Amino acid sequence: MNTGAHVLVVDDDVDILKLLTMRLRAKGFRVTAVGSAEQALAQIAVDPPRVVVSDVRLPGQDGLALFEEIRRTRPTLPVILLTAHGNIPDAVDATSRGVFGYLTKPFDSQILLEKIDRALQLSAPSSPSGDDPAVPGNLNGDAWMAGVVFRSSRMAELMAEARMVAASDASVLIRGESGTGKEVLARAIHLASPRAKGPFVAINCGAIPEQLLESELFGHAKGAFTGAGASRVGLFQTANGGTLFLDEIGDMPLALQVKLLRVLQERVVRPVGTTKAEPVDVRLLSATHRDLDAAMAQGQFREDLYYRLDVVSLNLPRLDERREDIPLLASHFVLLLAGKYGKPVNGFAPEALEALATAAWPGNVRQLFNVVEQSCALTSTPLIPLSLVQRALRVPPMDTLNYAEAKQRFERNYLVQLLKLTDGNVADAARLAERNRTEFYRLLQKHDLTPAMFRSEADPVLPSADRPAPA
Repeated sequence: MNTGAHVLVVDDDVDILKLLTMRLRAKGFRVTAVGSAEQALAQIAVDPPRVVVSDVRLPGQDGLALFEEIRRTRPTLPVILLTAHGNIPDAVDATSRGVFGYLTKPFDSQILLEKIDRALQLSAPSSPSGDDPAVPGNLNGDAWMAGVVFRSSRMAELMAEARMVAASDASVLIRGESGTGKEVLARAIHLASPRAKGPFVAINCGAIPEQLLESELFGHAKGAFTGAGASRVGLFQTANGGTLFLDEIGDMPLALQVKLLRVLQERVVRPVGTTKAEPVDVRLLSATHRDLDAAMAQGQFREDLYYRLDVVSLNLPRLDERREDIPLLASHFVLLLAGKYGKPVNGFAPEALEALATAAWPGNVRQLFNVVEQSCALTSTPLIPLSLVQRALRVPPMDTLNYAEAKQRFERNYLVQLLKLTDGNVADAARLAERNRTEFYRLLQKHDLTPAMFRSEADPVLPSADRPAPA
């Protein structure tokens, strides 16, 4: 349960409003309660919530009109509608237009809590949290630290460590798989450090040929080697007063490891082709996806250099180990990319966001960015649809079915969705399908579906009309 999140509740029934507020606050949510759509819109403008729970029947603008206005201005803000049985068709229609979900009165408190929690997992706030992410220990809500966007407790713990180490000048070794965001984290540490006004210089040690890497790092004099037509300042000197980030340090050749160790010990560099040592004041951050303990055991990495680099070690988790962050990251990338492609893209359709949240992500955050960019480039609607996300994820197409098989699959999926929408209430489901209950039961039997599979055992939350008799 994502406790501490802000939930806006809208209902003109004072008793229901009090009861919902009490139940949600008991679960740790921050709750704002209002009695009309107009008050809700004013509240959203002042203090945007993470989820809106609204009755359909309201004085003035009704809940459906409120949903339409929220969809127009804040399309990524999830709305859950509460409706009486007579309003079910309207609510279902709203669901097809993007409402996150609805519950029929009377409903179960546990179902409401589950829907709110699911909405929080699949939604991102419309703006960064009001909490100051630069304050150590302030980890409630969503956090944004110099490009590192996160919501998960796993990342919150890591970033708390990163904030503490940023204040020192200690060398940091960042470990993590390819694409997890090691350079982004290194830049965040630099920007949170006393060296923030100095340069941040990054180099990938595995992307440059061995014969050129020494010159890139330490510089060279004119004529030092074939092709050196002019003197060149190295990256250590370029980063003087700031931070040098050595990505994929595990790929650095052994001969160069010796020279790097000397620089770290003596705090001076000697450009290739010279004998003059030049002092440098650089903080070193490094990163690797390799197992350096195994590399040392195999004689591929120097132990003395390792202990110089690994004063503090930070371990970036894989994206599938921090799934709570996926919707937030995806929405953040949309904001970055919408301007690039000149499109009014606001976010993802709910089913598209769910596909992102449950995908495998072997390429981690880098792959997520690429999927979002491809989707932004191809979308023609403000909300990116599921089909574009599946295309970017390279989800294999559905097996070719004959007509009878396709009809069978559609019919079963349709029945499942109806039972989910109605919480297993056969009378409501049959009404939506415009079939009598006898015929509807026959269809359920045909597809081996039991209404009880879709019902909750929890007690009703609202003291309104009696619960309909089980079908």
